[in-house]
Amino acid sequence: MDRPGFTASLVAGGVAGVSVDLILFPLDTIKTRLQSPQGFNKAGGFRGIYAGIPSAAIGSFPNAAAFFITYEYVKWFLHADSSSRLMPVKHMLAASAGEVVACLIRVPSEVVKQRAQVSASSRTFKIFSNILYQEGIRGLYRGYTSTVLREALWSWRQGHVVDPWQSAVCGAFAGGFAAAVTTPLDVAKTRIMLAKAGSRTASGNVLSALHGVWRTQGLSGLFAGVFPRMAAISLGGFIFLGAYDQTRSLLLKLGKESP
Repeated sequence: MDRPGFTASLVAGGVAGVSVDLILFPLDTIKTRLQSPQGFNKAGGFRGIYAGIPSAAIGSFPNAAAFFITYEYVKWFLHADSSSRLMPVKHMLAASAGEVVACLIRVPSEVVKQRAQVSASSRTFKIFSNILYQEGIRGLYRGYTSTVLREALWSWRQGHVVDPWQSAVCGAFAGGFAAAVTTPLDVAKTRIMLAKAGSRTASGNVLSALHGVWRTQGLSGLFAGVFPRMAAISLGGFIFLGAYDQTRSLLLKLGKESP
């Protein structure tokens, strides 16, 4: 891939990511509180639904940019083209690689954000400092495995077609379906990130976290927050892929027109 293509993907991915995260943040807060072990009301209910937004705002641009720059590079590296029979496999590999890289940025941001969402009285920087003091860097990467699994499964279902409106529509439908399917992984991720340091859940074992939720809350617990999650990801898929394609197309066009 040429350098302008890399730059366009970097900027477009960042702009799209910031747009989605900031616009849909209240839905994300409601989902997190529905999934929290203390329950929706004790976690804050509908109060302070923008708690934790500084963490999301700081991590959003580099997270989204990292995903798309990796995604585009791997597609280019694999010589993906629309006529190739292996295109779906190449897309999945590129998306998976993008998520592994992006989650290096996303997970610390998510850990801080989710703890702020269920403890609106605590400041984002204070939460960040406490994690580093009590658990070190490792504490910021709680739930990395479950996050990568969740995001990889979601990204495999994304369409990436030529026209911006087509990308937006594909993203909305694919995102909504994937959101429902991957909700148990999202619940496990939330429980792991919110667990007390030293507890069994805090160890990051996805299956153990899922079993704990199933044992105490059953099927409803595994799908806690599924409706706000579906709404957020459906709308997010529409905004994200639409904004990404529009921004990238514009940047590439401007790059060709410049002397």
